[in-house]
Amino acid sequence: MSSSGILQATTLRPDTAHLALPFFDAAHRRIAETLPDWANEQRVDEADDRAACRDWVHGLAEGGWLRYCVAAAHGGALPALDSRALVLLRETLAFYSPLADFAFAMQGLGSGAISLAGTPAQQAAYLPAVAQGSKIAAFALSEPDAGSDVAAIKTEAKGVNGMRSDGSKDVETTAWRLNGSKTWISNGGLADFYCVFARTEPGVGSRGISAFIVDKDAPGLDDSAAIQVMAPHPLATLRFTDCALPAHALLGEPGGGFKLAMQTLDIFRASVAGAALGMARRALAEAVQHARQRRMFGQTLADFQLTQAKLGEMAALVDAGALLTYRAAWMRDTGQGDQKARSVAAAMAKMTATENAQRVIDMALQMHGGLGVMVGSKVESLYRDIRALRIYEGATEVQQLIIGKGVLG
Repeated sequence: MSSSGILQATTLRPDTAHLALPFFDAAHRRIAETLPDWANEQRVDEADDRAACRDWVHGLAEGGWLRYCVAAAHGGALPALDSRALVLLRETLAFYSPLADFAFAMQGLGSGAISLAGTPAQQAAYLPAVAQGSKIAAFALSEPDAGSDVAAIKTEAKGVNGMRSDGSKDVETTAWRLNGSKTWISNGGLADFYCVFARTEPGVGSRGISAFIVDKDAPGLDDSAAIQVMAPHPLATLRFTDCALPAHALLGEPGGGFKLAMQTLDIFRASVAGAALGMARRALAEAVQHARQRRMFGQTLADFQLTQAKLGEMAALVDAGALLTYRAAWMRDTGQGDQKARSVAAAMAKMTATENAQRVIDMALQMHGGLGVMVGSKVESLYRDIRALRIYEGATEVQQLIIGKGVLG
């Protein structure tokens, strides 16, 4: 991103050698072959991350890319949510603009629970709008004291039974009232609706959590408390004060919220790894270009064996993360192994790709010397962008626990 905030064109392109791997089919290859040209043509002013995210959502919708966030039955591009498509889309978008990747990812993650468990009426009301970019989605799970420990959720939803004129209960008018708060919510204050997870039954841990669709204009919802972080990323704290919801706001079965949240995250966890791959590939490409052009001591930086060794290490780190990422997405799409094996594979991908990307970007910045820490340079912005990926949608330490438990059987 330039100092003016306008996304600039680049002659660099993502490597596509991986498309020949057996993990992908023709539909996936078309995405990776056509998306780079589209992404490189976009001129979005990213100086204001919230305005930029709206612009990216609208642009991604016009380009037809948001159709990969929902199934074909609701205006999507493929028969079902496809992890490999999500990975390739996020990898390519992140290569050009991590903010574009964010805007795309949140449309999928924010509506994913509706795709998995929504009633036909809920799916019809929200999913086509997500694909068309007319509604911006958000996923509201984390709380001040419940991040990695999802079962510690305190936000409470209480049922309020409507009564008929004769005094008998009217199931159709049963409603809910939410009280509590959510924080670190991506698209907070920007979204048109939130998939919110709240406790409907105390004292039973994760079995007492349910999911709800909460529209932005729901009485009692305040999503105005924006959170500023080190890289462009619209975040906010949500506060619910007797937030009134209709009966049909319940998403999935009562008490099924925890399982639904985990299922949603499992689909998109490999795509986080894909985003990290895109950033790592861009850092490597920037390092190679710089090494070829930078002259010192009568030769280019690329002529030094130390540079060659460092670039070799960076390339190996990228490919290691890529193979785990593509495997995890392929396993999920094709039903390889059981659910536990697929969750472990996704955890390995997320952990390895994000940690490796951090190392690759750090090495690229070091190779650029003083230029690397100059505000506005690409490697400087990547250095800030990558850091959050090691935390959100399950920190590295959480992924290690998932993998370790899987190893122990």
